Amino acid sequence: MVATIMPIYFSKMHGLGNDFVLIDKISDQNIRLKPEHIKQMADRRRGIGFDQLLIVEPPVTPQIDFFCHIFNADGTEASQCGNGVRCFAKYVVEAGLIFKKNITIETISGVVEAILKEEGSVAVNMGKPKFHPAKIPFLAETQKERYALVVLGEEVEFTPVSIGNPHAVIEVEDVEKAPVEKLGKFFAQHKKFPKGVNVEFMQILDRQHIRLRVYERGTGETLACGTGASAAVATGRIHKRLDPAVQVELRGGTLDIVWEGEDSVIWMTGPASMVYQGHIQL
Repeated sequence: MVATIMPIYFSKMHGLGNDFVLIDKISDQNIRLKPEHIKQMADRRRGIGFDQLLIVEPPVTPQIDFFCHIFNADGTEASQCGNGVRCFAKYVVEAGLIFKKNITIETISGVVEAILKEEGSVAVNMGKPKFHPAKIPFLAETQKERYALVVLGEEVEFTPVSIGNPHAVIEVEDVEKAPVEKLGKFFAQHKKFPKGVNVEFMQILDRQHIRLRVYERGTGETLACGTGASAAVATGRIHKRLDPAVQVELRGGTLDIVWEGEDSVIWMTGPASMVYQGHIQL
């Protein structure tokens, strides 16, 4: 007997080149994906190709609109993704799964709010940044603004912060010359970050503009990262180097980040675009 292989229907989207595959489990598809399935789909030569996979599911908590499971290209589960939330919000509206512009989305790290703007961009409430080591998590006895790790005999300073997922922000003089691959791998696998970490390389141009490159755990360098942009601006703010509203230039484009500081939430605004829809047989 020959086994029947059911097609998996998907949508491909991107936010500033940070690309995603979305699978709708609300409408009709009852599927269970194993890590090896996700890695096969993420393969840019033999699969679809993406930085993260987003699963559209019914909410777990009453009064919330949707639940979003997020998976990295290597099959591991991610807790939050700012660019992904923008794409998720635009998808559920355009697919007719909801008929309002203010959407609440639950992830394993908590609930985020997304607002679709008239000009087509999406604003996301990223919540409050957390700098306490236990909240990131980062293994340290005390909370400090900066820490240091020795990489191949050289001391590298960084600031750890959580934006629903862990980040380590490193300030550099020139992002184009930054050793993103080398330091990204080193930090992402370091034992002081028990759940791994995304690594940001931030070049401050002035108080309202930065350039940024991001190495994401489980994926590698991406063209854009919404939580990474939020983490970088929050770090620059606590170091008193940036104003509340900052334009973040990433390799895929520009995000607008606003953080008033202290007890305020971070707002991130940027585009989300549909690329194509299709199906794949695994």
